[in-house]
Amino acid sequence: MLPEAKVFHLRRAVAAALFFATVSLCCLVLYRDVDSSRFFSGFPSTYPLSGFPRIFPSTFGDSVATSSEYPLEKVLNEAATKDRTVILTTLNEAWATPNSVIDLFLESFRIGDRTRTLLNHLIIVALDQKAFARCQVIHNHCFSLVSEEADFREEAYFMTPRYLMMMWRRIDFLRSVLEMGYNFVFTDADIMWFRDPFPRFHLDVDFQIACDHFTGNFNDVQNRPNGGFNFVKSNNRSIEFYKFWYTSRETYPGYHDQDVLNFIKVHPYIADIGLKMRFLDTTNFGGLCEPSKDFNQVCTMHANCCFGMDSKLHDLRIMLQDWKHYLSLPPSLKKLSIVSWRVPQKCSLDSLRHHHHGSPEKSVHD
Repeated sequence: MLPEAKVFHLRRAVAAALFFATVSLCCLVLYRDVDSSRFFSGFPSTYPLSGFPRIFPSTFGDSVATSSEYPLEKVLNEAATKDRTVILTTLNEAWATPNSVIDLFLESFRIGDRTRTLLNHLIIVALDQKAFARCQVIHNHCFSLVSEEADFREEAYFMTPRYLMMMWRRIDFLRSVLEMGYNFVFTDADIMWFRDPFPRFHLDVDFQIACDHFTGNFNDVQNRPNGGFNFVKSNNRSIEFYKFWYTSRETYPGYHDQDVLNFIKVHPYIADIGLKMRFLDTTNFGGLCEPSKDFNQVCTMHANCCFGMDSKLHDLRIMLQDWKHYLSLPPSLKKLSIVSWRVPQKCSLDSLRHHHHGSPEKSVHD
């Protein structure tokens, strides 16, 4: 038999080994939990990890995220259709608050005619940290385009320097999407999607865009395009066009992208690159400037010609109510087209002119 002292020391060694093994196992489990949380934090979830904000407030509390954590190629690839088409919208903090524009936008997809599945292909491009954090709560495909040059969190009033910077940043971003080989529908978040628009798009067209005013001719350059809604095919012609559009901001300083588009749509360079451009009928792609007159044909409705968040939200909510009323009608009454929009109410082109008379914007609408 072993001496008593040796037995004592052996027992202590075994106890120490067991203690070390237990601590090591706990550390391993904790590490795996933390590592797992880091992995899954890369994917939007409706089940927040409630315990971690208290442990790592700098990581989760401010929802700090960069494009390197959510690379654009990855987000585009996950959201794209088989023919590499995505739907894009931009979002800042002002439009991201609960019960604001983004919620109405997403609701329109859910209640529209064959639009719910299109949410699988929608990417919300966040312009600030809070918008990105809200996107992760309400949607599956989010991309952070946070700018170090400007603060886009607050409402960007029409034609202010921040508004102009935000619009031109959008054009440059869309050019990069085309260069990566993706077609896109760009849509402002204050556009309600009531019906699948893809069957209404023109075939074999590089660039097609909605209008504030439609003359009745898809090819007429006198149409007044609105940059808030367009469908663009990725090819050399469209890429060159977006480069030309973006650089033209220097030719027309102080004007926004929509004004500049009106200037360059007749430029010889458009014909030189062979760009096929079409303008979309307001019958299908209407707005408050020129509402669609037929609920049986409307695809989208835009809260354009509107100044101020409160006015926009008021009229957007009425739009959704009007659409729900239309959906509740029996087929026989739907065919009669007896329903009409109750908007604009608080929104109007007159209010826009009142707030911005004398600005470059008047060149578009007058």
